[in-house]
Amino acid sequence: MKRLASPLLFAAAALLAGCGSGGDGNGSAPSAPAGSVKAVAAPAGSDWTQQVRQTPEGGYVMGNPDAPLKLVEYGSRTCPTCGAFGQTGMRPLEENYVKSGKVSYEFRDFLVHGPPDFAASLLGRCAGAAPFFPILEQMYIDQPKFLDAQMKAAQDQSFLQSTQNATPAQVANGWADRMGYVEFVKQRGITEAQARACLNDPKAIEALTKMTQDATEKQDVTGTPTFFLNGRKLENSVTWQAIETALKSAGA
Repeated sequence: MKRLASPLLFAAAALLAGCGSGGDGNGSAPSAPAGSVKAVAAPAGSDWTQQVRQTPEGGYVMGNPDAPLKLVEYGSRTCPTCGAFGQTGMRPLEENYVKSGKVSYEFRDFLVHGPPDFAASLLGRCAGAAPFFPILEQMYIDQPKFLDAQMKAAQDQSFLQSTQNATPAQVANGWADRMGYVEFVKQRGITEAQARACLNDPKAIEALTKMTQDATEKQDVTGTPTFFLNGRKLENSVTWQAIETALKSAGA
């Protein structure tokens, strides 16, 4: 598999994968008696959805650190299929499975659409752990307007030419402004200065590039969303119905 040589090669990320390419079947998961996984109480005064931390792989995970069922999603914030899962699946996943302590849910950004994905992911991760999932969910709820702005930007030859010889940070800033992501995060407690710092952070840009590379080369991720349950890839599973079926089959 060809490795991305530099974050300057934004568009190469789109060659690695496709949005929704996993299909929409019911998938599979390790079989277990229905309901065999027992609920675990959260620490006093909180629930498991409030327990969020960054993982060594670079994602963010919500829930019981010792949850018997560990669900990992590789997703793109600009992928409509991922957006559909975010809009229909995140709330029931949190309410019915994560809060019980049975399931932890980790999201890892996977860059399908180059510069727009970089802009969205850099800002979506900007404030750290606590607001990570609320921002992710709202990005998916608001995704139609972002994709409309993305399409208009992609048709603007003057804008595209302005990014050709720009640095990765300049490209990320340009797309973040054109798609409305900077204003979006400012409405959620991230200041303009914080947003610009995140968009201009070369280590954050490199980390996102590496996360996509690792997913492709080590996990055989070829499209978004791609889900793993306890390390096993859920083939042809991109909808909430398919993921819930897998969780129930595994004993949740």
